[in-house]
Order: sequence, then C-alpha cells, then structure tokens
Amino acid sequence: MFRGYTALSVDVEENLLPLSAVLHQRGVGHRIYEEGGRQVLKVGEPGQVAEVEALYQAWRAGEVRIELRERPREARPAAAANRWRGAPVTLALLALSVLGFLLVYLQPSLALLSALSFTPFTLEGGQLQFQPQGGQYWRLLTPAFLHFGWLHIVFNGLWLWELGAKVERVMGSFNMLGLFVVIALVSNSAQYLFGGPGIFGGMSGVVYGLLGFSWVGALVQPRWAFRPSTPIMLLMVGWLVVCVFGLVEVLGFGAIANAAHVGGLLSGAALGAAFGLLSRATGDKGGPRAV
Repeated sequence: MFRGYTALSVDVEENLLPLSAVLHQRGVGHRIYEEGGRQVLKVGEPGQVAEVEALYQAWRAGEVRIELRERPREARPAAAANRWRGAPVTLALLALSVLGFLLVYLQPSLALLSALSFTPFTLEGGQLQFQPQGGQYWRLLTPAFLHFGWLHIVFNGLWLWELGAKVERVMGSFNMLGLFVVIALVSNSAQYLFGGPGIFGGMSGVVYGLLGFSWVGALVQPRWAFRPSTPIMLLMVGWLVVCVFGLVEVLGFGAIANAAHVGGLLSGAALGAAFGLLSRATGDKGGPRAV
C-alpha cells in the first residue's frame, strides 16, 4: 500500500478522476483507494495535504472548473516523438549495439573482434593468443556493443530501451551516460577477472545494472517512478540464476558471461542506493516524474 499522507476521505461513489488528473498535471504524487468503506486519497508529502484539500473544496464549491478532454489524435505522434527524443543516450547505445552486431554478423573478422574485445588477441597455430590490454582503455567499454546472434541483440536491445529510456527521462542524459560508463566498466572487468582472457560481449551487463539501479534507486527515492514491476524482477533475476547454474549452457545456448551480469546488477544497485540517498539528502522533494 502507498505510504503517504491522507488528504481526502470521501464517499466511495464520488468520482475523483477529474481531481486526480489535475493533481497529476501539477506533479502531485498520489494514490486513491478504498479503505473502511471510504474513498481515500493520499499524497507523498505532508505539505501537499493542504493543497489538495483546498483544491477539492474549490472544485466542489464551483470556484474551480475541471473538465476531462480527449487528447487530439494529431498530438499523439508528437508525444511519441518526444518520448524518443527524451532518451538520446539510450538510443545511441542501442544504435551502437546494433552496429556492433551487424559488423560481427555480416563481416566476421578476427581483426575487428580483436580491436573491440576486452583484450587484444591473435590466432596462432589454430589457438587464440591474448596480449595485455596496455593503455587501450576503450576496451573497458567496447565489449558491451559486441553481439553474437539475433537472440542476443534482440533480448539486450529490448531491455536496454525498456529500462534505460525510463531511467534517462528521470535522471537526465548526462547521468545516464555516466551510469553506462561505470556499469559497463564494472561488468566487463568482472567478467575478465572471474572468467579470464576470452572473447565476450553484449549489453546484458549494463541491462542488469539498469535493473539494479531502477529497483534500488526507486526504493530509496520513491518519487522516481521507474521501479520495475515484481514480475519483471522475478523474470530477470530468475534468468540470471538459471544462467549462473549453467542450465542455459547445458541446453546448448552457448557460454554466458555470468560475472558480467552479476557485476552489472550489483554495481547498478549500489549506484541506485547512492543516487537515491543523495537525492533525499539534498532535499529533492518534487513530485514523481512521469516516465
């Protein structure tokens, strides 16, 4: 149940939908539900109680007129376009991931893989020989853009947009870019440290990082309206557990970069906690932001 402050308690037959629409427009986070045979409206901040009460009284007294109108159909494409423009970093990451997949899929090249993999390598006598990374620091991030099959890119692409776009619209593009850099660095490094030198890639470490950030961040700072639903968390964490125990490899789906997934999830969760605590400590108390 929404833990907030009771602003209204009215008859269950009363239609509060128009009032709720105005509150959403004003950025006042709230919930309406039945409790003890009454219709209860709760808000997220104590200072919003008086505002809601005053608006309700003015509305019922006829001093404020509220009308619900259907949005013109021609405005909907513009709204959809704004949703795409609201997440430019996520779109760029998605485009680079598709490009990485196409480069590997359409023109397989060991030289290209060597240039983008975590550690450079050569093929000598039918065996891969890995060299030190040296000062080629781009390799800490570029494995995230490598994808080795259609299922790989589709799965990662869909979840990257689902989680990343919501986070970016709330946190901003600069923070989204920072999240990608840190999570990709941690997840790729974790895979190298626990799996040793090898050819690995994919955006799934970042996807799990965004999952952890969304879950923990929204728990610490409830006004961030990007918390994944419980079924999504169960699905993603369940898939992670299945992969960790090797069942996916047994079924013939190939090797899974489990360390990258776990490293991404943990680093994202830590960042979510840090960002959420910082938001609350600095008094960031605006209403929930729509995603």
